Amino acid sequence: MVLILWLVTVPLFGISAQTLPALPDVLLSGFNIWGDLLDSTIYTLTETFFGFVAGAVIGISSGLLFWWSKKAEQMLLPIFVALQTVPIIAFGAIVVIWFGNGMVSKVVIALYLTFFPVAVNTARGLERTDPELLKLLRSFGASKFRIFRTVSLPTALSSIMTGLKIGIQLSLVGALVGEWFGDTRGLGTLLLQSLYFEDTERVWLLILLLGLIGQILFVLLSRIEKRYIWWK
Repeated sequence: MVLILWLVTVPLFGISAQTLPALPDVLLSGFNIWGDLLDSTIYTLTETFFGFVAGAVIGISSGLLFWWSKKAEQMLLPIFVALQTVPIIAFGAIVVIWFGNGMVSKVVIALYLTFFPVAVNTARGLERTDPELLKLLRSFGASKFRIFRTVSLPTALSSIMTGLKIGIQLSLVGALVGEWFGDTRGLGTLLLQSLYFEDTERVWLLILLLGLIGQILFVLLSRIEKRYIWWK
């Protein structure tokens, strides 16, 4: 519906190309650079994937630690919260200084944005276990690991997936922001170049493409959730 409105309103109201270019012109600009666009998409998705996986592993591990030990949560969670208050632009500059302008720094920035929502959702999901079920299992002598495997983890998986769906979007943002600090490839680099040369058509093309990528990543995780966490 938005695309149809875009297609109709631009010529109907005579909107200038500087404000909002016509949709066919935007799509044509993508066709003209489809090779660079494909290479940049693959490059950015690679950064996003590795940053997301690393952030998910660290986030889930941290959430499990917080659930297992309240003392660890009291010690580490305030530090995690403080880290998240640092603007990503400022933190990204330090990461690039430490790790250089290659893919590693982009992965680290994506990891940085991903792990926190995953950690918090994991810990809170595990805490939502029905206390009556816990008492029942303990009365039968179940170990803490058995309780975790059979009750706490299945209860928390829905919350963990919520954190992952947030994290995958933030991972994409982290990869893009990382590319702004200096790179020759990636959708973030293309976007920065388009802004520099005031190429409005290409800017809107990249906005559409990134929106589509974000939607696809979200839908993929939603399908996984629906398929494997069916008891939700």
